[in-house]
Amino acid sequence: MKKKILKKLENTIRKSNKDINEIKLEEIMYGLDSIYLTIEKIIIIIIISLILKIVKEVMLFMLIYNIIRFTGFGAHAKNSLTCLIVSTITFIGIPLISIHITIPIYMKIMIGIICVIIFLIYAPADTEKRPIISKKRRIFFKTSTTLIGVLYIFLSIFIKDNYLDNVFIFSLILQSIMILPITYKLFRVSYNNYKNYKIDG
Repeated sequence: MKKKILKKLENTIRKSNKDINEIKLEEIMYGLDSIYLTIEKIIIIIIISLILKIVKEVMLFMLIYNIIRFTGFGAHAKNSLTCLIVSTITFIGIPLISIHITIPIYMKIMIGIICVIIFLIYAPADTEKRPIISKKRRIFFKTSTTLIGVLYIFLSIFIKDNYLDNVFIFSLILQSIMILPITYKLFRVSYNNYKNYKIDG
């Protein structure tokens, strides 16, 4: 199904842009492939959350997590099946856990501090297909991720909603895990990919 759709899109792009080079076409197809996988994951996750009656909770967690994921980046699974399984377990499992537990304030602070330290050391963590070559961009993303992390700690402490509190903390934990070198090793993907390129400003 996926291959057929992407192949049709590729043929359409080739016909409408006869002068397009293979490198540019490859970049476009990579982007379309990512969009397809994202839509596929979201549909599956929404269906499961509908069955479990936790749609609002799942959507809220996905939003809060993806804000910090956007600046911190992190590991991606090497194949789409692994990505689908890990994403589904994560985006369904964490909301289910967050609904039923209460995290003491002192633990939120401790976890938050550890996560922020990890952000300062390892964020942003790029991928082979999306290396962050510019030093200025890496500094910007590191600073942004750290500030968002600090904001999440404060929100988890002062917002009087147990589910929201937990989601902020679990978003920090998950993002910290996704940028660790050991996570890249587990997914068998390369780490610090920008080092393979000429460093610019």
